[in-house]
Amino acid sequence: MPLTLQEGDGGPGGPGTYDGSGGGADDDRRRRRRRRVVRWSAAVLALAMAGTATAGYLYYQHLNHNIRKESLNIGDSKDRATKTRANAAGQTPLNILLIGSDARDSAENVKLGGARDIGTAARADVQMLLHVSADRTNMSVVSMPRDTLVSIPKCTDAKTGKVYPATADTMTNASLERGGPGCTVATWEKLTGIHIDHFMMVDFSGVVSMADAIGGVPVCVDADIYSHTSSGHGSGLKLKKGTTSVKGKQALQWLRTRYGFEDGSDIARTKAQHMYMNSMVRQLRSNATLSNPDKLLGLAETATKAVTVDTGLGSVTKLYALSKELKKVPTARITMTTMPFVYSSDGNRVLPRPTDAAKLWRLVREDIALDGKDKKKTTTTAKVTDKAAADDRIAVRVQNGTKSSTESAVTGRAAAVTETLVGKGFTKAAADTSALLGAEATLVRYPSADLAGDAQRVAEVLGIPAAQVKKSTAVDGVTVVVGADWRSGTKYTAADDTTPTSANALNASDTKACMHVDPDYTW
Repeated sequence: MPLTLQEGDGGPGGPGTYDGSGGGADDDRRRRRRRRVVRWSAAVLALAMAGTATAGYLYYQHLNHNIRKESLNIGDSKDRATKTRANAAGQTPLNILLIGSDARDSAENVKLGGARDIGTAARADVQMLLHVSADRTNMSVVSMPRDTLVSIPKCTDAKTGKVYPATADTMTNASLERGGPGCTVATWEKLTGIHIDHFMMVDFSGVVSMADAIGGVPVCVDADIYSHTSSGHGSGLKLKKGTTSVKGKQALQWLRTRYGFEDGSDIARTKAQHMYMNSMVRQLRSNATLSNPDKLLGLAETATKAVTVDTGLGSVTKLYALSKELKKVPTARITMTTMPFVYSSDGNRVLPRPTDAAKLWRLVREDIALDGKDKKKTTTTAKVTDKAAADDRIAVRVQNGTKSSTESAVTGRAAAVTETLVGKGFTKAAADTSALLGAEATLVRYPSADLAGDAQRVAEVLGIPAAQVKKSTAVDGVTVVVGADWRSGTKYTAADDTTPTSANALNASDTKACMHVDPDYTW
């Protein structure tokens, strides 16, 4: 008697529900529907397949109990980011943190990880923020090297109640040891100011099982490589020059290789992971064998056992709904990047590159595509009929809002801009030193229509676009808020929305990408 899959809400007749009915045309329709579900179930989180990367989300109800679930954010509430508001069409972006755990919590993971004993504390050795635009036209992925030094907020383990105090200058991969993935999410929100909607975490065995399910992912090296040192370091990856389809343990070796790729740093490993993910996306979207549910069903049990997600995503119904959102993004609009960085003083760790990293986080927060292919946004401003007063009669308050999620406020900015205004004839301008604000973009605010003309005149003199002149009941007069986008200089320059070159952007449709091999690791 054939097994048939019904789509639905997860109850009787829902995904993963098996019945023993036959029925000719009805069976044909069910089989076609099942093939569609399985095909996208396999492809849904191709982007999560890096580092210790992914498991297949095959949406069958009987697999629900395999999916492990944990709290989304266990950090201190003051460090949490505000959820992005919906756009004019009511759409909101999706931010999903992909975590690759190096846990040695089973004999298989110990063997794959090259450890001797079970129980080594899990670390978040792969961290990638997947951002899906509100209109679902593009997707951006930002990797943070595991060696990045960050401030980890106070985290409380949701299961044990243990409190981990906040720390500074700590490697970001240690966040997972402090109560679980919810602390890694909290760390990202504190650093970037980006609200995380969900997380997905997988381990070594998850990578191997899914790589086997796919049947191989093509990767390229520009010379023969053997990742092995005389002291026993290295992933063991051994490939010939050119393109090879890797799967199983060999796929894991590729994703974990550090010694042998480029300069042997964690940055090079991140680049190799991006190449693998891009290739996997292309493979999943073109590989006809993945439409065969019989080949994937046997692997589904193993794959889902490797998955941990947040409680808001912990069912096949919700995962399937997510897959439908992700599949809307064309391959050519998927962009992989690495957080811009600088090396620490000792050269062994990295830090966010102050200006570039802050810019990248802003682009993601503002839902600006990292591939630069967004349609130009037209901004309409209300027609101002109020005539501006003479410059020397306009009272202006200037506030310092240069503090950002990654940079402290620039001392004296309010005074500097005030001096500029006074020099241009606005003798009633005054710096507000009562508080340091945090504003991503510079604004001119005014409380009522009778001051609109004055506000526009101030903006014109400073070079601030009319679209950044806003009516606000939070102020009692014309107020200039000097934002994080204007940290120096006396003339405002509109924000540059191009992706920093230091982010090393790589498009998912690039089929020519090839890892450079360190000559010391050839054979």
